Amino acid sequence: MAFEPPQRLVRALGETPEPAQDADWLGQLPELAETALTRREVRAQRVQAPGGRSSLLVLVRYADGTPAALKLAPPSARPDLELAALAHWGGFGAVRVLDTRHHEEDGALLLERLHPEVSLRSLPEAKALLEACGTLRRLWVAPGSGHGWETVAERTKAQAGALRTAPAEVAALAGAALEAREELTAAPEEELLLHGNFRQGKVLAGERAPWLTVGPDPLVGERAYDLARLVRDRLEDQVASSAGAAGARRRVNKLADSLEVDRDRLRGWTLFRAVESGNRALAAGRRRDAELLLEFAAWL
Repeated sequence: MAFEPPQRLVRALGETPEPAQDADWLGQLPELAETALTRREVRAQRVQAPGGRSSLLVLVRYADGTPAALKLAPPSARPDLELAALAHWGGFGAVRVLDTRHHEEDGALLLERLHPEVSLRSLPEAKALLEACGTLRRLWVAPGSGHGWETVAERTKAQAGALRTAPAEVAALAGAALEAREELTAAPEEELLLHGNFRQGKVLAGERAPWLTVGPDPLVGERAYDLARLVRDRLEDQVASSAGAAGARRRVNKLADSLEVDRDRLRGWTLFRAVESGNRALAAGRRRDAELLLEFAAWL
């Protein structure tokens, strides 16, 4: 079968820090996919579309009919760190890895088959947030000694550098976000393994458990950083509502209280992550996304 990368993936990789390297990977993707399938002795059924923004997902079956999913991501996405996190969780709250034997050769991940078309976004908002919080509780575990994941302080240091050169229209929010990060990293609270990119769309329906998370961008740090991305989920709905700034603050407080996270720290990380994402969207020419993110950040 043809392994054409979904357009969503092509567009997203064009915005990465290393677009030339990722373009080379995209050009080799058909051959990489065929080789990965052969090594693992599985048969492709179809490519999941629209798929993710950082990987190709192929739905496959073993010779005995057992379903699975083969995920291929460029080296810049650090699939080795994703594998390490999934292995550390061992299927508790997260998708299970089925085979690691060939990962060092091609970086591909053979995973249990979930239902990629059914995420928490298919649920009413209140139910989705309840299930999301339950999933996060399972993921927040000690990273173990000698772990190889970067810390929240390390990841956000580079992001802070980009904010310091943000355009004038972002300057005021960038200053507030940088000040919040400075305060938060000066007094770190916890060292837990975090998903790194957690939101409702990253939690899929499964057979082994009702809901399991996928696609971590793992790092180590405090719970408030991980929860901050969930705060702005379904952002268009939040901005379109009449609740405005008061609604955003209530959402921060509700999620903080649900997971016993400090409200001020969650607000600070939510502000930083929203402004950072908005500035990045603006640089990539996604003005509509940038405006939504920056309007939300201004409410905080």
